Amino acid sequence: MRGRLRVYLGAAPGVGKTYAMLGEGRRAVERGRDVVVGYVETHGRARTQALLEGLEITPRKTLVHRGVTFTELDVEAVVARRPAVALIDELAHTNVPGSKNAKRWQDVDEILDAGIDVVSTVNIQHLESVNDVVEQITGVPQRETVPDEVVRRADQIELVDMSPEALRRRMAHGNVYPPEKVDTALAHYFRVGNLTALRELALLWVAGKVDEQLDRYRAEHGIAATWEARERVVVALTGGPEGDTLVRRAARIAARSKGADLLAVHVTSADGLAGGDPANLARQRTLVESMGGTYHQVVGDDVPRALLDFARGVNATQLVLGASRRGRFAQILARGVGMETTARSGSIDVHMVTHPEVRKGRRARERSRAALTRKRRIAGWVVALAGLPLLTAALLPFRATLSLSSDILLFLSLVVVVALAGGTWPAITAAVGGFLLLNWFFTPPTHTWTVAAPENVLALVVFVLVAAAVSTIVDLAARHTREAVRARADAEVLSTLAGHVLRGEAALPSLLGRLRETFALDSVALLERRHARTPDDVSVPSAWRIVAISGGPPSTCPGQADTDVQIDENLVLAARGRLLDASDRRVLEAFAAEAAVALRQERLRQEAARAEPLAEADRMRTALLAAVSHDLRTPLSAAKAAVESLGSREVRWSPQDREELLATAGESLAKLDRLVANLLDMSRLQAGVLGLSLEPVSVAEIVPHAIDELGAAGERVEADLSPGLPEIDADPALLERVLVNLMSNAVRHSPAGRKVLVTAGRGDELVEIRVIDRGPGIPREAHERVFQPFQRLGDRDAHAGVGLGLALSRGLTEAMGGTLVPDETPGGGLTMVVSMPVHSRP
Repeated sequence: MRGRLRVYLGAAPGVGKTYAMLGEGRRAVERGRDVVVGYVETHGRARTQALLEGLEITPRKTLVHRGVTFTELDVEAVVARRPAVALIDELAHTNVPGSKNAKRWQDVDEILDAGIDVVSTVNIQHLESVNDVVEQITGVPQRETVPDEVVRRADQIELVDMSPEALRRRMAHGNVYPPEKVDTALAHYFRVGNLTALRELALLWVAGKVDEQLDRYRAEHGIAATWEARERVVVALTGGPEGDTLVRRAARIAARSKGADLLAVHVTSADGLAGGDPANLARQRTLVESMGGTYHQVVGDDVPRALLDFARGVNATQLVLGASRRGRFAQILARGVGMETTARSGSIDVHMVTHPEVRKGRRARERSRAALTRKRRIAGWVVALAGLPLLTAALLPFRATLSLSSDILLFLSLVVVVALAGGTWPAITAAVGGFLLLNWFFTPPTHTWTVAAPENVLALVVFVLVAAAVSTIVDLAARHTREAVRARADAEVLSTLAGHVLRGEAALPSLLGRLRETFALDSVALLERRHARTPDDVSVPSAWRIVAISGGPPSTCPGQADTDVQIDENLVLAARGRLLDASDRRVLEAFAAEAAVALRQERLRQEAARAEPLAEADRMRTALLAAVSHDLRTPLSAAKAAVESLGSREVRWSPQDREELLATAGESLAKLDRLVANLLDMSRLQAGVLGLSLEPVSVAEIVPHAIDELGAAGERVEADLSPGLPEIDADPALLERVLVNLMSNAVRHSPAGRKVLVTAGRGDELVEIRVIDRGPGIPREAHERVFQPFQRLGDRDAHAGVGLGLALSRGLTEAMGGTLVPDETPGGGLTMVVSMPVHSRP
């Protein structure tokens, strides 16, 4: 039997997930359950560490990667111990290479399969579905993620919640991070806005999980009644012009309840022949989504039943319908969708919303058109008017031998032929004419309108009724056939259009080009009104501007177009070339609605592109301010304290103390000078005004000078340069700075007792200078990220600098015509490769 998984979900580090997990473990022990700690990370927090006392801890597995020792969860040990409950922290953790599984959640799956219950923890930022959103909010990418489905499968999910202010107080008191990291954390990731947004994400995600559990419970127990645990407003759309009014009214109803859902639904008939206006539906779908709602489409012949089935299926509490557009006489014959839905709604509140289209009936273009073509109707009239006399003349010689029943069957056959050829009215005319001819020529007494036998009267009446019924059925079948063919053609056009856009072609040119090709038009233009709407601006070209065009010459205002479609108050699609009939306008309006969506998307992309440089500059300013607020303040404070101490008259300093204070001040000012120089150079690089003086440079002279610049740290650097290296084109001062930055970074990350090796060798037309360390290295996927300004990979010490060294080094190298790329050191570590062009002598 598979074990049960319980997950404590938090909005951010420090809210108390591990503390809650250990508290649950201790309570389980008190209840007599066998509990072991598989893996817990206390992060040095005393109160969390205290909860571990008295709990059995499974030894961790030791792994060595690139010369560094790591400890991980020992899955085999936990399974072999077979406790009732295992406490395993950090579900999204990525295991060290060489582990059995790549992710800890895979370890947990294996333990669950062994029948062991697991209690674990995870932060909202580690869930795969919200990972990108969290990065947008905080600016910090999360490399460790767990699939949402893994957490959703948990038998219990408990939210560990804490207000942003309370979490920041915990941090300020030193209960989350060490004191030296608190200021940086509070100023960056743990800002009140970030924490509030993360808390909302966590609450919404858990609410979605609760919704799923509620739906599953209702389905398992066959509960069809609405449970008003959360307001859900469903608005029914017919595709008519009143839909915009209904959507806005439903949105206002939903807005009255915090967190209410808005859903729009359109019911299409099962045969797919009758439906709403595609252009209206497309526009209303966009309107619903712009208001935070969702659009749905269901199939059903019984519209009230389909609406209520959908509403009950989503646990809706309110249903918004439009008042009927049918006339009074039609409403007398049938109650209509609104009345039927209200009568069957049960616990769902139904809102009947009035609108300007009430009782106006359907528009002329929505009414059914003739089922048959003009040629077929003419053929039907010809067969009816010519066939009746010919058939009568043919039957007169056989009047004595054929019975009236035979004559009726032959006339009925002619009516069927007329119905097949010309539809209802020619067939009814033929039926009436056949009735009169049968009565005059073939019903005793002949040549009179009198019918002697009652059964003959019945036969003639049945003949007329059957003929009328057959003609109606034929006309209806022809109508459905024509609508099906038309619907298929429209669907093929729209499908081709969708595929054309999805293949990656520019949206607006693609839409308008396809529209022009489909209807063989001369030009299609999307027009936008320049100013506020006036009554007579339809024919004024200066009141409009062309947004997009296909073909030419275009219409410069709607009045010049052969066919125009009003998309909204400011947008009009204008087509020139030929008049389009009513059936073509339906597809044309769908094109127009898609064109409006494409225009909005294009403008959003343009706005995003314009905003990106501003956002980048804002991020740079934010990072610069953070750097100035901490990294520049530290050496400045040290220098200031040393100088003030030297100037104090209250303390008599010994010569040795004065020398130490002067050395401290000098070292701090030198560090401050380097930081300011780096910031200025980075600004010059980004502005493109960095001054260069390229000249032939000897690598054998530059490398020793750079090692000397390191001071005491230079003793940990060893140079191994190939003899006979050619000169390179470089700025000596800038190249020296690049090498100093790279070597100081390598020394800082190298283990004690291991030297940094600097080598140089010749390639094809390049000289490669390699700075090799044996430190922990960096993952290959993070190679480019370390060159971002103000970027320190991982959670480094706050005294490590502003994070400009590598970014500046690459910028200076590329400004001199070279390249700087990272590489992995065989056996573990990082190698920085500087490639510079060989000096070409004239």
